[in-house]
Amino acid sequence: MSSKLPPLSLYVHLPWCVRKCPYCDFNSHTAGDSPPRSRYVDAIIGDIANEASFIDNRHIETIFLGGGTPSLFTPQEIGQILDVAAGHFDLAADCEITMEANPGTIERGDFTGFRNAGVNRISLGAQSFNSELLAALGRIHGPAEILTAFDDACAAGFDSINIDLMFALPGQSLQMAGDDVEQLVRLAPPHVSYYQLTLEPNTVFFSRPPANMPDDELSWDIQEHCHGMLRDAGYEQYEISAFAKEGHRCRHNLNYWTFGDYIAVGAGAHGKHTDADGVISRYHKPAHPLTYIEQALAGSLERSTQVLKDEDVGFEYMLNALRLPAGFSETAFSSRTGLSPDAISAPLAKAKADGLILEAGSGRWQPTALGIRFLNDLQARFLP
Repeated sequence: MSSKLPPLSLYVHLPWCVRKCPYCDFNSHTAGDSPPRSRYVDAIIGDIANEASFIDNRHIETIFLGGGTPSLFTPQEIGQILDVAAGHFDLAADCEITMEANPGTIERGDFTGFRNAGVNRISLGAQSFNSELLAALGRIHGPAEILTAFDDACAAGFDSINIDLMFALPGQSLQMAGDDVEQLVRLAPPHVSYYQLTLEPNTVFFSRPPANMPDDELSWDIQEHCHGMLRDAGYEQYEISAFAKEGHRCRHNLNYWTFGDYIAVGAGAHGKHTDADGVISRYHKPAHPLTYIEQALAGSLERSTQVLKDEDVGFEYMLNALRLPAGFSETAFSSRTGLSPDAISAPLAKAKADGLILEAGSGRWQPTALGIRFLNDLQARFLP
């Protein structure tokens, strides 16, 4: 086995929510009265066993239970999934195991139970501390429930907690955005995901845009002001939308952004695999939960795979690495892609001339403040 294989993570998708949010473009489905959780867990178990056949003596560095709302599953079901993963894969001794949860009472489950099941990191989808903005986003929790959920997670023994917060919300002013960040800083979670609301295709908000969306200038003012508040509170921005106190960066997401490999388990899950010869492929599972369950339980789960061409590999590396303010090195580029730095030399030179990226030492590159602001334009320079 090649010693140059990248780190490996495991992503498990748990697809149900109490209610689908109008801005959400993830593969999530309204749970209804009785989603087939038990059958889904059985399908996940079969999927894990099948994925293990593609992995040869590689450590799993991180696990991420995403959704949907994974906390709608019981601690016993989450524990069963993690036990099966530990039985089929070689988990690193310090494996980071994250589970997403929502703050609402009926959504967040038993944090002590999840901690005992093996989860060691919680990601809370707060989105805002303003009740009117939460209602505009279609969230079913209120500000008080965020505080209670955070306190309960701390009491359950979680010392690694992320809070998701959104900005540029319908009707949000600069003052309102600052108030949100001020309340978040008061809680002092060790990790913050702070990202802009965007109207994604195949969402309710895309087909029926909400009124009073902040324009580009106000959105930028909010971002600059609130990023400054987070920095002043001791958070380091290590990715375009991720801030952490020392020692609390999300290792799972860093593996995505540095072009690591990840196993895909669950309905609609996407994976990336590098083989011993350095060939890189992407694959995904059927998106609809019932189709996924039926195929997995029948032992005929589709694993749609695409081998990436060299030009696509280079672009995908840059698409991820440019999200990091610290940038990337040409050595890391070659190690993760198998390509020479010459493959990106022309667009790098053009982006440098346009002030979007700079050389930060021998063979090291990082986006400028202008490149971060116009990240989509910078990334597009590396399209095949």
